[in-house]
Amino acid sequence: MTKMLASVNSVEEALVVLQENVDIIDLKQPALGALGALDIALVKAIVATINNRCPVSATIGDLPMQAQLIFNAVQTMAETGVEYIKIGFFPDNNWQTIIDKLSGLTQNNLALIAVLFADGQPDLSVIHALKNAGFTGVMLDTMDKKNGSLSQVMSKNTLQHFVHLAKNQQLLCGLAGSLTLQDIPDLLIYQPDYLGFRGALCEQHNRTSQLNRQSTKLIKQALARC
Repeated sequence: MTKMLASVNSVEEALVVLQENVDIIDLKQPALGALGALDIALVKAIVATINNRCPVSATIGDLPMQAQLIFNAVQTMAETGVEYIKIGFFPDNNWQTIIDKLSGLTQNNLALIAVLFADGQPDLSVIHALKNAGFTGVMLDTMDKKNGSLSQVMSKNTLQHFVHLAKNQQLLCGLAGSLTLQDIPDLLIYQPDYLGFRGALCEQHNRTSQLNRQSTKLIKQALARC
């Protein structure tokens, strides 16, 4: 069954989605970009508040594709106690260098999730390299939230191919990117491990606005029905 990831940016929002029984609580700051990072102290506070009642993931920020910079950010985030660390693989030819650099961290049982961007013409051959380097999962997202949802940015065939490749490599597989209630039935056809939401959970469906409990409940119920 496909699970629900809910992105939050505060202790208060984390408690709301916890009460609505989401499957993964994702920590990021939407005001700082597609994968904007929260302050490390705030991440630690949220992890302490959740207290192992739900898996927690966190982004390291919209960082340049520089291996040492990303390596350092992952190490710092690992100290917070989150279960999963999400790393944006923005359009660049340097991804293999970064994967090689991070492979040492996966040997220390860090669960790394690579985030590829549908609107950046991602090279899906990276999925095989991620598996070889010990990554735990891979997900698709979008960089420009003004271009519509993932379903509008990427073709059905490519979405299906992505999920197939990820599952074939036994990687945790997620789909996100301005997803709405209406996207759920179409995306569940591909049977990803989880769907990620932010804007659809917020007031006026604005990803930088406050999270809304009722909207969160509706998304959770829709996933359960399908």
